Amino acid sequence: MGDNYMSIAAMSVGMHQQQATQDLGTAVLKKAMETVEGGTEQLLNELSSDPNLGANVDILA
Repeated sequence: MGDNYMSIAAMSVGMHQQQATQDLGTAVLKKAMETVEGGTEQLLNELSSDPNLGANVDILA
């Protein structure tokens, strides 16, 4: 009977470790997405502040 309790305990520890790893991965992904979003907003703001942007198109390139 002692082996069953140890197996349940080991399984519980493994499941909690897996959940912690998944939570960490989710947090890292969220931070990366926030960083990209901030960079995109900054780039769009810089592009929209230039009134001459798109006035000339080089079609010979």
